Amino acid sequence: MTEHTTVLLKEAIEALVSDVDGFYVDGTFGRGGHCAELLNRLSPKGLVMAVDKDLQAISAGKDKFSDDARINFVHGSFADLSDFIEKQNRIGKVSGVLLDLGVSSPQLDQAERGFSFMRDGPLDMRMDTTRGLSAAEWIATAEEQDIAQVIKQYGEEKFARRMASAVVRERAKEPITRTVQLASILAAAHPAWERGRHPATKAFQAIRIFINRELADLEILLKQVIDLLEIGGRLVVISFHSLEDRHVKRFIRDQERGIKLPKNLPIRDVERGVRLKKLSKAIKPSDFEVGQNVRSRSAVMRVAERVA
Repeated sequence: MTEHTTVLLKEAIEALVSDVDGFYVDGTFGRGGHCAELLNRLSPKGLVMAVDKDLQAISAGKDKFSDDARINFVHGSFADLSDFIEKQNRIGKVSGVLLDLGVSSPQLDQAERGFSFMRDGPLDMRMDTTRGLSAAEWIATAEEQDIAQVIKQYGEEKFARRMASAVVRERAKEPITRTVQLASILAAAHPAWERGRHPATKAFQAIRIFINRELADLEILLKQVIDLLEIGGRLVVISFHSLEDRHVKRFIRDQERGIKLPKNLPIRDVERGVRLKKLSKAIKPSDFEVGQNVRSRSAVMRVAERVA
């Protein structure tokens, strides 16, 4: 199994930490690469809440950090972060929130998780295997137009209708329950193969995003995150998908602009509803990092700070 390599490790933690005694949230713990670096930067007074949908990630984290009392683990989605923070009476007292979106290498590399079309396994794709429909269950019952919509919307796949039609046609012959089985159906329906890219790539990614409510959860988190942060608290988001990055970019831009008013009015930023400021342009991995970890090539990091 490939060991997970944390993307933009130094850059993310440097952007996140503004108070070494603060309270931070890692909303996508994964295998703890960012958390380990974060804890290294914090003082003995610093605290971290580590959140993940994946029970395997939570279990691995508790083992990895069993000797560090500064970290607390929560099994769940970052969409429910407001509830988690409220239970600790820390609304408006969070020094920073980090999100490293997408899937981790262990999830991709474990065939039984069903995320990868490169390894044959049960067609599951759930990050949280304790709830929700698996990809196989959804594909078995979804309407053809719904399958097409998911592949088009979340995968930006122009051959979504052809792929959905093939899925419905083939599932009538036998249940689609394996990753390689689905990948073969999708590939056969794709008329324009690209060199170096499996034709099922976008469709698999789309189904995974849908099954795990990844974009929906991101939207929910963004609506609540400013109120969770203290003034000066940071939001750091690493995206691997253009749709995710667009959501984050638009959110930060809108919060920077505030209410649209005529120019030159003598109104302060706080009266215009300006609540965030962008701290840098989009940050991408260096050529060296991409050379060391090809999965980092699509990563984009955005950083903002609460100002009101």
